[in-house]
Amino acid sequence: MPRVVLLLPTGTYRAPDFVRAASALGVEVVVASEHRQAMARAMEHRALVVALDRPDAAADAIVELARRTPVDAVVAVDEQGVLAAALACQRLGLAHNPPEAVAATRDKAALRRALSAGGVRQPEFRVAGEDADLAGLAAEVGLPCVVKPRSLSGSRGVIRADDPAGAVAAGERVRAILAEAGEARGSPILVEAFVPGPEVAVEGLLRGGALEVLAVFDKPDPLEGPYFEETIYVTPSRLPASVQEEVAGVVAAGVAVLGLVEGPIHAEVRLGAQGPVLLEVAARSIGGLCSRALRFGAGISLEEVILRHAVGLELDHLDREARAAGVMMVPIPRSGVLEEVRGVERARAVPGVEGVEITIPKGHRVQALPEGDRYLGFVFARAGSPQAVEESLRTAFACLGVVVTDPGPGAVRR
Repeated sequence: MPRVVLLLPTGTYRAPDFVRAASALGVEVVVASEHRQAMARAMEHRALVVALDRPDAAADAIVELARRTPVDAVVAVDEQGVLAAALACQRLGLAHNPPEAVAATRDKAALRRALSAGGVRQPEFRVAGEDADLAGLAAEVGLPCVVKPRSLSGSRGVIRADDPAGAVAAGERVRAILAEAGEARGSPILVEAFVPGPEVAVEGLLRGGALEVLAVFDKPDPLEGPYFEETIYVTPSRLPASVQEEVAGVVAAGVAVLGLVEGPIHAEVRLGAQGPVLLEVAARSIGGLCSRALRFGAGISLEEVILRHAVGLELDHLDREARAAGVMMVPIPRSGVLEEVRGVERARAVPGVEGVEITIPKGHRVQALPEGDRYLGFVFARAGSPQAVEESLRTAFACLGVVVTDPGPGAVRR
């Protein structure tokens, strides 16, 4: 029986889907996380506590585990574990991405520099140190511009500025967000040219350096700022086949320049006036519960695809299902305490909707973008066409009523 170490951050949504996929494949799982989760406790000896914020130490712990009981693969479920997984696989002689390539995907400044050196189309950018002239840098890249941190994900801290003063204000806010996230307030941040145009997401799998595009997601809601809250993803894309080929080409060029060679990748691409522009590349699969919008071959999940690739099982049928599918990430309307989400059952009853998952419990503090780092939940739909999927998702969302109240003085954050 193949044995896989799954790196599962404590706050991930994806643990059940990966464990379910492993069970379907007959793959034994060792859960590695910062804390011994309830799921891991139930697995008795098949649990490992690792420090994901210290990738070298986490990799050492995995190698020590493998000395006692060999493992066939190490798979990172979310962003926090990708570097530890690459380091562990390198030390164990397993198929892996070079750690330096993975590290570049986690540092937006390093990513931009690598793509620039490789001639990959991306936004004009500048890296701003603590005392940098943000107004001047904004003028250099062109206005409007986007100010963002090097290290955070999920659109957290990403702010559009339309003038020099706005760039300075955005920089102050980004630095405050970094401090709240436990990072140095004076860390370098990025100032990038804003690229107008539609945005798509690309889900892919690398095998021996060759990119296989698994899905292209349209994002029908315009992402124009001042914050960049993603909402609806729909696949298959309604873009012309020639444009989708260009999108795949710029992503393939990006991963090649970075040196990524194995496993899942997730990329964000803008359709600019001069062609597709690569915004982001991550050495992981799509986040949250969004992977539930994808089925392949005879109905297998994205998690099964990833695990099959990791342990060397057959992967012959990676065509996405014939039906259109999509997901809506339910946004947080404002910061405060989540009191209630009304209308969930009505949303579930909308034709085409396959599920509504509210992932933040009542009574918990929630933060809207750009300070926030998560969504209230997810709505999933399938139908005969992308347009029908989009309509189902919008109708379901219209059924939901989100009640967020002010926490009040002395409130305890949960």
